[in-house]
Amino acid sequence: MARSWVEFVQSQHIPWQPHDLWGLRPGVEARLLSRDDETGAVSMLVRYPAGYTASAASLPVDEEFLVIDGSLAIDDQAYGHLCYAHLPAGFQRGSLTSVSGAVVLTFLSGDPAGVEVPATYDPARLVLRADGYQIPYTGNFHPEFPPGAGRKLLYKDPVTGDVSWLLGTLPVRWAERSEVHPTVEEMYLLGGEVHGNRGVMRPGAYFWRPPTVPHGPYGTLTGNLYFFRTKGGPLTTDYVPPDRPFQWWPPYDPVLPPSLETCRGEVPGTPLAF
Repeated sequence: MARSWVEFVQSQHIPWQPHDLWGLRPGVEARLLSRDDETGAVSMLVRYPAGYTASAASLPVDEEFLVIDGSLAIDDQAYGHLCYAHLPAGFQRGSLTSVSGAVVLTFLSGDPAGVEVPATYDPARLVLRADGYQIPYTGNFHPEFPPGAGRKLLYKDPVTGDVSWLLGTLPVRWAERSEVHPTVEEMYLLGGEVHGNRGVMRPGAYFWRPPTVPHGPYGTLTGNLYFFRTKGGPLTTDYVPPDRPFQWWPPYDPVLPPSLETCRGEVPGTPLAF
């Protein structure tokens, strides 16, 4: 997996660019968050204009998405705020429309240009629609995970074990130890703020972290809502002593590839007076 470490960029600083999603969606705009140079797999924000229409098509690669603003429809399936889908390669997607426009967090498993569409797809890998509002919160956290959080499971790949989920946490909550995972961990912050070892993340923050990189500890004053994915298997966690103790309002200290260096910057926010 040849994808650069990104931790973290505020997506607001990445300019919108005209895009066609390699032939899948002509006429949209995109913010490229990260890309695998070997496979062409990509994570991006896609903005659909009001009145958008794309004809039915078979997917040459996996497409995973979460609607974060507006709405769209695929045939008779309507996707509003926090609606999710995982459409495997070979799946016949119906016509796509967006009456009022939408912003959609989108993941493609490879470069679809010039890729032959598989003759069939694995139905066990299909999530046609999941509503993030309706999925119940569950626990099942590591015993050392600080209390005060819930997880909404969106998808678990039956082949790879990769997992996608929403995580919600309570306000005024923090940890004392750092975490290490054997898999890639990818995150987009949907709401609230997060204080961690690389600065204060606010809505729109994104990271793609390689395996075995210690991170945190984290805390939040507001509570927050995250979207997470793993690549390389399910999430498991080891807790280790931090390089430095947890602190509120840490300085911004990102790890960014050259392609995102011009997007370096924080989203303004005023520290609370203690």
